Amino acid sequence: MMLQMVLRRIAIGIATILVVSVIVFVMTRLLPGDVAQIILGQGATPETLAVLRKELGLDQPGYIQYFIWLGDLFTGDLGISKAGGATISSLIGGRFGNTMLLAGLVALISIPISIVLGLWAAMHPGSWLDRIITFGTLSTISVPEFFIATIMVLIFAVELHWLPSTAMLADNMSFLELLRGLAMPIITLVIVVSAQMIRMTRAGILNVMSSPYIEMAILKGVPRGRIILRHAFLNAIGPIINVIALNLAYLVSGVVVVETIFAYPGLAKLMIDGVQTRDLPLVQACAMIFCTTYVLLILVADIGSIVSNPRLRHPK
Repeated sequence: MMLQMVLRRIAIGIATILVVSVIVFVMTRLLPGDVAQIILGQGATPETLAVLRKELGLDQPGYIQYFIWLGDLFTGDLGISKAGGATISSLIGGRFGNTMLLAGLVALISIPISIVLGLWAAMHPGSWLDRIITFGTLSTISVPEFFIATIMVLIFAVELHWLPSTAMLADNMSFLELLRGLAMPIITLVIVVSAQMIRMTRAGILNVMSSPYIEMAILKGVPRGRIILRHAFLNAIGPIINVIALNLAYLVSGVVVVETIFAYPGLAKLMIDGVQTRDLPLVQACAMIFCTTYVLLILVADIGSIVSNPRLRHPK
C-alpha cells in the first residue's frame, strides 16, 4: 500500500515536470526581443538574420523546437548560450554550486532554530515568550525581503562596520572567512525562512495537542514538555516537513532579490541576466532546474509525511 502511494507520488511528480516544461518553453517564447538580433547587433541585415535563425533552429515550428529541446534536456545537453556562445552547463555549474552552498548554510542554521523556537512556543502558549515569537514571526512574514536586507546592511555594515555590505566569495577563503563573506545574505535568508517554519511548527504542535490521546496524557499528569517531545511532535512532523521543503525550494529558486541586493553569483541572478539578454536556452535551463528542484523537494516531503504518519498510509 505504501509503495503504491509512493509510486503514485513519483508519477505525479514526473507529469508535473513535463507540464512545467511546456509552460517554461511557451513563456520564454513570449519574451520580447529577437535572439538573432541581439547576437548580431545593430549591423544585422535581413539576410544575416535569416541565416542565423536557421543555424539556431528558430525557423522551425514551435512544437518541433520544443521536442528537440526536451530531448536534449533529458540527455543532459543544456545547449549553447545564444548571447555568449559558451555551453550552458559551464555557465550553470559554478553558479549552481554557489546557490547550493548558500542554501545549505541557511538550512543548517534556520531549521534547528525554527524547530527549537516552535517547540518552545508550543510548550508555553500564551506566555510572554510565545507572544514575542508570534509577533516577531508575523512581522517578519509581512515585511518584504529587500527591506530586511536593507535593514541588515544599515545595522551590520553601515553603523557597526562588522560585516561587508555585499557577498564575498573566493576559492582560497577559509571557512571562517567564507562565513563572514556570506554573513549578510545568510542572516537575511535565515530571518525570512525561519519565520514560516517557526509558525508552522508551533501551529502543528498546538493542533495535535487538542487530540483525545494528548488530553488523556495530560489528565494522567504527564509533563507537558514530555508530551510535546515524545508524542505531539512526531504526529505533527508531516506539516513541518512540508513547510521545510517549501522553504528549501525557496532557497534554491526564490532568492533573486537577495542575490541581486548582495551581488551574490548564484543561479537566480544568472537567470535574471539571461532574461535581460534574451538568452532563451539559459533561461529555460535555469527555470527547469528551479522547477525540478521544487518538485523533488515536495516529493520528498510527501514521502516523508507518508512514512511518518500511519493515517496517510492507511487512509481508510
